[in-house]
Amino acid sequence: MFGRLVTAMVTPFDEQLQVDRAKTEALVEHLIATGTTGLVVAGTTGESPTLTAQEKLDLYRHVVEIVDGRIPVIAGTGSNNTAASIEMTKKAAELGVDAIMLVVPYYNKPSQEGLYQHFKTVAESVQLPVMLYNIPGRSVINMTADTVVRLAEDVTNIVAIKEAGVDLSQMSFIIDRTPDDFTLYTGDDKMTLPCMSVGGHGVISVASHVIGNEMTEMINKFVAGDIAGASALHRKLLPIFEGLFIAANPTPVKEALALQGVQTGGVRLPLVGLTEQEKAYVKSLFA
Repeated sequence: MFGRLVTAMVTPFDEQLQVDRAKTEALVEHLIATGTTGLVVAGTTGESPTLTAQEKLDLYRHVVEIVDGRIPVIAGTGSNNTAASIEMTKKAAELGVDAIMLVVPYYNKPSQEGLYQHFKTVAESVQLPVMLYNIPGRSVINMTADTVVRLAEDVTNIVAIKEAGVDLSQMSFIIDRTPDDFTLYTGDDKMTLPCMSVGGHGVISVASHVIGNEMTEMINKFVAGDIAGASALHRKLLPIFEGLFIAANPTPVKEALALQGVQTGGVRLPLVGLTEQEKAYVKSLFA
């Protein structure tokens, strides 16, 4: 449904750190031209915690218009407030997005039953496909394989998960026990090949902003059965996969984009720009 290389898109800002429409259009065209098969808009990489509700809605609308049906647009509408998530999800659906991404509620640490009820309630508020987003490193809690399986079986429009942990056992259990049309993506670039090796479909990527063609080649080699070629590319790209997280995402990838001539501006507080040493390190990744 979403392809194998989905980009968690950064949000481009102008010099006053306001959302920049022209830069957004340039970024979307760059991503489509370099292999992106779907876009997540206003996710964590898009600095969703510091975007206002209206900025998110305007961004959904603008990206839908730019993409014009060429690839799916997935709106990040989840939060740790179920009622607010429902409201944002309904508004995003009205703007023509193709799917919804819902993150595990952060900070308030619900039980597994609370997670189930949260996702079920939000997903059933619309008819669009829904992708779950499990990211224990940011939400503090892990949504278990049992909960994912239960949601995939009980809620017909929950069709995928972005699994941003590095637990291949959990990924394997989810893939094995969910319906055949339920899709698992890794949310960690360096896990793309390991995830696909146990049956994952692809990646929700940050690195695809700057090495989309190379990641596409790696994925295509694996799908075609050229495991040695895919593995060699994985090893070659690994320093970039890891280097783009030398500081809080998306600060390094915005710097990397600028090095390629794609301007997306700075980051909003509480994130800060890279130090000169960090900038030099990011530059060295592409030397």
